[in-house]
Amino acid sequence: MKQHPALAPYATVHAYGWGDLLHEQARSRHAMPATIDGDHVYSYAALDDRVNRLAGVLRSKGVVKGDRILWLGQNSFRVLEALLASARVGAIFCPANWRWSVQEIAFALDDFDPKVVFWQDAEIGAVNRDARKGWKPDGNWICHDGCDGEDSYEAMLAAADPEADFDPVEPSTPLLGIYTAGFSGRPGAALLSHESLMIIAWLAMTSQAIDEDSGYLVSGPMFHLGVLMGTLGTFLAGGRNAFVARVDATELLENIARHRLTHAFVPQPTVVQMREANRDGRYNVSSIWSDNQMSDYVMPMVMPRHAPAMRRIGGYGQTEIGGLAAVAWMGGSGAGRPVPFVQFRIADEAGQELPFGQTGEILARGPIVMCGYWNRPEENARRVVDGWHRTNDLGKRLDDGSLVFIGPKTTMIKTGVENVYPAEVENCLKAHEGVADVAVIGVPDPTWDQNIKAIIVRKPGTDFPPEAFITHVRDRLAGYKKPKIVEFADSLPRGADYQLDRAALDANYGGGGYPRAG
Repeated sequence: MKQHPALAPYATVHAYGWGDLLHEQARSRHAMPATIDGDHVYSYAALDDRVNRLAGVLRSKGVVKGDRILWLGQNSFRVLEALLASARVGAIFCPANWRWSVQEIAFALDDFDPKVVFWQDAEIGAVNRDARKGWKPDGNWICHDGCDGEDSYEAMLAAADPEADFDPVEPSTPLLGIYTAGFSGRPGAALLSHESLMIIAWLAMTSQAIDEDSGYLVSGPMFHLGVLMGTLGTFLAGGRNAFVARVDATELLENIARHRLTHAFVPQPTVVQMREANRDGRYNVSSIWSDNQMSDYVMPMVMPRHAPAMRRIGGYGQTEIGGLAAVAWMGGSGAGRPVPFVQFRIADEAGQELPFGQTGEILARGPIVMCGYWNRPEENARRVVDGWHRTNDLGKRLDDGSLVFIGPKTTMIKTGVENVYPAEVENCLKAHEGVADVAVIGVPDPTWDQNIKAIIVRKPGTDFPPEAFITHVRDRLAGYKKPKIVEFADSLPRGADYQLDRAALDANYGGGGYPRAG
């Protein structure tokens, strides 16, 4: 955008990224603890020094603006350091899933093409070494834990120049890459900018009631945006982040008691283990829960009771739109209302807005929406329509303007000239008192291209006939969306992530004839 000549002196004033934020934290909170990881405890001033040194290491490896940095390891305070050092040099940082196989790592190496790879030796060293052999064995690989020699993270930092040296960064520059679920048969790295990360970190800080006295237990995987946003929200507020490599009930309890932590990411199965480990009350967890058995635990994102996100739980989001972008704590019903940094549109296939109450694809626009997928020009072109990002999710607006998330736009059924999304019909059927589980597929039809078929797992003790379920949908959705065929099953095929295995459903129940969905 062309700027008025009189405003030219201010062109550089607004350049502000995460490297600048760290520099300010090192001044305004220089003696306050920033990161904790076992015996490693660093103040904001010490963190700034370490990040300066690491940025120097990256430059010595030839990293320039736009290059990529990959992290192949578990949680560590060094993940935050590597992210901030990437910000200092204008690179894009990606924390990979440390549970990936050699083949999955090899895919990411080819796809993301990192200039530097930080890797971990403990527990996953063999997998990382195998992946390196098949890619660029002479590349810039830096071992972050326990490795001796010149390629050791700590040895490189000790020898590096501590002087701060970084150019101003345009806020819209990509900083973080997060690999999301596959589209077109392969996953892609969604890129989030300095600006978007700062906004969604501020949203995490606000919604979770994080301030400079808060301590966040980084116990969930940092390759997920939800955990990373709690970490960055704590950094933004000037609080302290306590890292654990992976979930261990006793280690979590020790960290909470020792560092008086106030926030965490702890899944339900881990809480059960923590309760067992703390039956005798040996660990004081009063900084985060009301009693030693954690009886007030509600959800994995653990925060004080007075936090806005605890007062009204729920929302809708995805990595590509900065995590939770519609939230119940902002008001409304359903998934709530959008946060102030995003706009939603419920649209038809052409991207045209639909009236309230009609189901369509959720489109989004605003500064928290991703910059696009790395190395996916065709997908990026397909996912933008008239300046809006296609989420590939279905939703609708209620009469009060609130957003309702229906489900993923995974498969489209074509019946005559009409498009039907299984997720919408499944969502409707789940409200029937006789349905325990349900899947909807399309089956070939010589006249209508496809018919809609519902496979239903009945709730115990119920015996509603097929017609009851067909009527239930017809009374609530357009007539063409009702199933013509209902079949009952004892269970539905699902993957390890509990997602419906739609290929198995089609194979087992006669599905097929789907149109090519855009």
